[in-house]
Amino acid sequence: MKIAIFGKRRQTPDDIRHITALLDRLAALDIFVGIDRRFYEALVRQTGVPINADDVFEDDDFKADFCFSFGGDGTFLRTARRVASKEIPIIGFNTGHLGFLAEQSVSEASTMVDRLISGDYTVESRSLLEGKGIGNKVKAGVSGWGFALNEIAILRQDTASMITVNALLDGMPVASYQGDGLIVSTPTGSTAYNLSVGGPIVQPTAPCWVLSPIAPHSLTMRPLVVADSHIIDISVESRTDTYRVTLDGRSLILPIDVKLRLRRAPFVTKIVHSTNHNFIDTLRAKLLWGISKRDE
Repeated sequence: MKIAIFGKRRQTPDDIRHITALLDRLAALDIFVGIDRRFYEALVRQTGVPINADDVFEDDDFKADFCFSFGGDGTFLRTARRVASKEIPIIGFNTGHLGFLAEQSVSEASTMVDRLISGDYTVESRSLLEGKGIGNKVKAGVSGWGFALNEIAILRQDTASMITVNALLDGMPVASYQGDGLIVSTPTGSTAYNLSVGGPIVQPTAPCWVLSPIAPHSLTMRPLVVADSHIIDISVESRTDTYRVTLDGRSLILPIDVKLRLRRAPFVTKIVHSTNHNFIDTLRAKLLWGISKRDE
């Protein structure tokens, strides 16, 4: 078995203790371990001792059967970006805050290794959005890595004025969203930025996208759920010459005459769960969803 490990560079002393104990256990089990260079160097700085690793890699120069992500959901999203089309199953160990994606406790990492060895786990496939820019001023798509596991957001750029986001579904006009912008969310991202603007919570494996306006200047402009088989074309009107696009929090500025084309990515992100995992329990634990005072 080969495991590639990623993580945020700042960890608490308790988390460092759990991580180094896990690395020692993996070495004792003769499991091949590769660690992302930046995370490896951070661990060495914080512990002051050599770290058990068979390989220290950079960029996408790694092969593994599983990837471990130590951090919060942001770290998990960065790990997913590094894994990309390799489709290596990822396990998120939460050393951050809410932890929808990084759902495993870091203190139970050794137990999760036992489950991997025995086959006592499930793998869930999550769809991603692919975004490409269309226009003469676009050099290489929306960005160097134009995919998003959570959402692609189209936003106004450094102005108090509204923008208009025109959305087409397979060439058919859907709406012109006037306000601060528009979020196109995956089912995975429905509990992220989408949720904060009043968008619906979607089961993570549902084959759909959610279009949620941000501060719309209309009482009737509501979120819309569409099948993920559609191609979504976006154009923007604004008083300024540019607008902002974010892909899972990574931000870039585009000229106003550059249009966007969004579609389902040709690969998925695979997430490892314990066999007793279910989405509803996660909602209750993380968001207190559906919990009544009468249940206390």
